[in-house]
Amino acid sequence: MDSTTFFAGKKFTLHEIQEVQDALTVEEILNISVNDKPYTMTMRTPGDEEALTRGILLSEQVYDHQEEHPVFSIVEKNDKNLITKVNVQIPFHQLKEGINTQRNLIAVSSCGMCGKNEMELAMEGDLIKPKHPLSIQLIGQMFQTMSLHQHTFKDSGGSHAAAAFTIDGKLLSVKEDIGRHNAVDKVIGSLLMNQTLKEAQCLLVSGRVSYEIVSKCFRARIPFLAAVSAPSSMAIEYCIKTGITLIAFCRQDKCTVYTHPENVVT
Repeated sequence: MDSTTFFAGKKFTLHEIQEVQDALTVEEILNISVNDKPYTMTMRTPGDEEALTRGILLSEQVYDHQEEHPVFSIVEKNDKNLITKVNVQIPFHQLKEGINTQRNLIAVSSCGMCGKNEMELAMEGDLIKPKHPLSIQLIGQMFQTMSLHQHTFKDSGGSHAAAAFTIDGKLLSVKEDIGRHNAVDKVIGSLLMNQTLKEAQCLLVSGRVSYEIVSKCFRARIPFLAAVSAPSSMAIEYCIKTGITLIAFCRQDKCTVYTHPENVVT
């Protein structure tokens, strides 16, 4: 499925005007229902709808079974043959408390938690403790690997990426989306579908780190979170509380470890 489309424009400079055809990242709405009842709508780049849905349901504490796969179905497509509505059938006794959280607004691509009636800051669960330290030398290599798979970004410059790796730098999953939260959900969902989530020890993101990204990392029980750009103050606070080792400004063999530096070795 094409994640980019071409639009005509006029490029203005001080000396001339040029007709251009630019590749732009596709953004479309996806309606997600659980047991045939509307749950949420999200703006995303089409593709990996099942992985996106699985990731969202885990992040939102709706469904957290890793060994079982709920029945996923495509309900509607639009006139461009893009999926616009999906449904997930989950046995009632397996639904978690997140199913009762009302989401009566569209979750836009730039905000993973927009659309909730209230922002749930509580992160319940055991402190995350990595079994092995992460080598600082692997971080640059992992970002290079992720970059090689950022095809949509190379075409349009308008997408984010997320990737999951083992502690020794083996790539498990990499996804792109117009929204960084969606890219993370697609990665987590694909790990669930492939039953490799427990192998994931490091989550990489191409943009900044907000509280929402930390929340998704925590729900997936991934101990290391690394980003190209800056973290927010709340992201740091919650990484301290949850045990996640937060590494940011990962550029040109340099990075800054903001939380739990004892888990990183040279």
